[in-house]
Amino acid sequence: MHKHTGTPLVELRDISISFGGIKAVDHVSVDLYPGEVVGLLGHNGAGKSTLIKCLSGAYQKDAGEIMINGQKVEITNPRDARHHNIETIYQTLALADNLNAASNLFLGRELVTAGGFVDEARMEAETRKIMGRLNPNFRKFNVPVSALSGGQRQSVAIARAVYFNAKILIMDEPTAALGPHETQMVAELIGELKKQGLGIFLIEHDIHAVMDLCDRAVVMKNGQRVGCVNVGDVTDDDILGMIIMGKKPPQAY
Repeated sequence: MHKHTGTPLVELRDISISFGGIKAVDHVSVDLYPGEVVGLLGHNGAGKSTLIKCLSGAYQKDAGEIMINGQKVEITNPRDARHHNIETIYQTLALADNLNAASNLFLGRELVTAGGFVDEARMEAETRKIMGRLNPNFRKFNVPVSALSGGQRQSVAIARAVYFNAKILIMDEPTAALGPHETQMVAELIGELKKQGLGIFLIEHDIHAVMDLCDRAVVMKNGQRVGCVNVGDVTDDDILGMIIMGKKPPQAY
């Protein structure tokens, strides 16, 4: 088990969220350190997405605390989350299909010239710079993003988050609709983000994706935390047992 030192990037402490008297999330705690990927696993309805939505500002918690870099924060909407450098990459990727990568990167935050015109050249140069850092094989700067593959579209969404200073990234099943080659591309992207010290929460159904992409995995069942494991210390079956039976392997904590 990795003994983390220092302050977590994010700590969700004792979070509870109820809908109509039903506890969707029941006193759950999770933490995330810089440069690591923590997977959140569990059946539909286990509460993993609901838990993470209180960090992205989509839902409000009923009880518990959110700490960012050791400081207690209140996140009541997505704007608050962004203010704390939290960005979410949804599966649906909020991209404007008819616009190219640069226009998507700066959507709603366009760079303008001194004369007040949109500075297409500078936006493209900035996009090439950030893409060079994240996904050096990306070449399709002048086509609408609708013409890009799933992995390439994702790299545009990730580049936008990183360009605007994301420190905490929430990714919802990032490889679900991708083939092996594209999945590998996203894995490399995630590796690059880790090197840059970002922390990533990965909401996942697929155990193989968790084994490949995550450092730690937190399993939830019926709104509660079953346990947390270091992915390197357990097998797929250990994690499956946690998801289905709520059974902790000896390595869980």
